[in-house]
Amino acid sequence: MSVTGPGMTGCRDAAAVLAAAVRRLTEAGVDSPRADAEQLAAYVLGVPRGRLVLAAWSPADVERFGELVARRAARVPLQYLVGTVGFRHLGLAVGPGAFVPRPETESVVEAALGLIAAVSHPRVVDLCTGSGAIALAVAQEHPGAEVLAVEADPRAAGWARRNIGATGLPVRLLVGRIEDIPADMDGFVDLVVSNPPYVADGEALPPEVARYEPVSALYAGVDGLDALRVVQRVARRLLRPGGSAVVEHGDRQGPAAADLFAGWEDVVIHQDLAGRDRYVTARR
Repeated sequence: MSVTGPGMTGCRDAAAVLAAAVRRLTEAGVDSPRADAEQLAAYVLGVPRGRLVLAAWSPADVERFGELVARRAARVPLQYLVGTVGFRHLGLAVGPGAFVPRPETESVVEAALGLIAAVSHPRVVDLCTGSGAIALAVAQEHPGAEVLAVEADPRAAGWARRNIGATGLPVRLLVGRIEDIPADMDGFVDLVVSNPPYVADGEALPPEVARYEPVSALYAGVDGLDALRVVQRVARRLLRPGGSAVVEHGDRQGPAAADLFAGWEDVVIHQDLAGRDRYVTARR
């Protein structure tokens, strides 16, 4: 269904354009068709969503909006289309090659900040940083933190580098495997935090994720825990005695993820705001 039409310049026409977009996205199976249509319209027009009813559409706006709606109907992630995603108090650049930060990961940041709240200048390492979301949020909300972000995928690391530069926050980026973090950091880190890949091989994912987001940020072996195993080993060597780890996992992996931290102290499975198992904390 087309969302284009001649002379779409008034409020009534704007409503018609949006309604056609919502119908098209609904037919394509998009979970939140109205919200997505409004966000795309706000992006095209350069106005807040709450001002859309007052916005005037030029023919060029309608054409551009129609192109974006068609791509969203093909299940290109909304965040790739508008180029940004909100994460806590940050607006981060994302696009092809970047894993899109999810709202549930914000609870991981909250836990990380709580664990270092009493430390003036904590050393923090974010493993599998992707776009840099966790590392940058920690640096922003704990100004005394010394943060290292580690990412093996060069394309994802490019987005992290872009976000670090745009925010100006004091995060250092290391491009390489997390296993290859220099040994001179062993035993000197206060907190390791990570949102690693945790999807089991062959597990069905929404089209936005399966078709477009980087495979390296998603899949982690038959049980989805291969990356968590590596994170646990790396965290164990990096952390000082008494240092803590916060690691995100899938909502059905809580007990298995906690088992990976056998031999650690204070191993706890935590839930996100929806009440689903979301991350584990443990003390070295």
